[in-house]
Amino acid sequence: MSVKSRLHRYMRSFRRGIHILAAPVKGDNGRGGLFIQAYRGYGSRNRVFLIGRVFRQPHFGASWREDRLRRDLIDLTRRLLRKPIVGARIRIRYKDTNSFVHTDREGYFRVDMELGTMPSDVSWHEMELSLDKPVDERATTTGEFFTPLPSARYGVISDIDDTVVYTGVANTFMMMCRLFAQGAESRVVFPGVPALYQAFHAGRVDDEENPLFYVSRAPWSIYQVLVEVFRRNRLPRKPILILREWGMKRGSLLPRMARAHKQDAIRHILEIYPDMRFVLVGDSGQRDPEIYSHILREYPGRVLGIYIRDVSNTTERSEAIDRLAREAREAGCDLILAADNVAMAEHAAREGLIAERAVNAVREEQSEAERKEN
Repeated sequence: MSVKSRLHRYMRSFRRGIHILAAPVKGDNGRGGLFIQAYRGYGSRNRVFLIGRVFRQPHFGASWREDRLRRDLIDLTRRLLRKPIVGARIRIRYKDTNSFVHTDREGYFRVDMELGTMPSDVSWHEMELSLDKPVDERATTTGEFFTPLPSARYGVISDIDDTVVYTGVANTFMMMCRLFAQGAESRVVFPGVPALYQAFHAGRVDDEENPLFYVSRAPWSIYQVLVEVFRRNRLPRKPILILREWGMKRGSLLPRMARAHKQDAIRHILEIYPDMRFVLVGDSGQRDPEIYSHILREYPGRVLGIYIRDVSNTTERSEAIDRLAREAREAGCDLILAADNVAMAEHAAREGLIAERAVNAVREEQSEAERKEN
């Protein structure tokens, strides 16, 4: 590749990256003022949970065209300068149901409300969010939330860093370099992950549409980047991301520990869906095996299987996970420590979680990635 072509590719990649990073402020068309940002939520047939944040955004650059790089740079600057609004009151409307929530000291709000019976043949729903105090009629947005279809047989709760993507999910710059500057051939997602997660979503008979939830220690500020990673790598559409709120809360001067965040998030998912069983996927590098084993003991009969990507490469860590695997078997659940996604897929097929032919799809995807690397 010539120097000119390489430079042109990098410039296009830079432009795409800047546009995604600037996306959170674009809903106000440059007018500034108060702005509600809602992240995709999840719910059951009579309950919904959704997280969002309220900001005050500066006003400049509205006259510049949206399709120009300078407008993206201006919007990125506005994002860096926006301030969270403490104590704002947001009105939540879903059909005939109304509710109010307030923002915390970092501007976050949490919608956790009971709903009337929702249609069983629709998986994605919309709710209206508007700012009630301080009053700003322009500060409205639409929040999306997911409810599993009756065909869903189980759910999947997955870690992201070192499980779906290579290390760096908490490092925005590293993630953006891999996603854009290095081009399509760069490794962002582990080989075989898209095929395996598509197989989990499809289930054993291809039409189960099992829900996938992704729990990460990354902050919500990287939300748009992760959505783009999932889109580009053909992971099941509209990922349900449960990221970490890094602000001060609950009387603490520091963010909650990542371990506590993950356990709380998994507990909440299991409580929202009391009749659903789950597959847990993580890696050996952090505390996923211990966290998942604790969940297995806390919710007996609710965990169908635990899959752990082996990234530690130490004897002590492998022995510790082997002990947890023995405890899991005694509780009636397999904890699989796997070197790659093919091993996970083979076990999942034997357990009837995915279709047999899906194993070949995972194997081919992994082999193709290895050929490109060599």
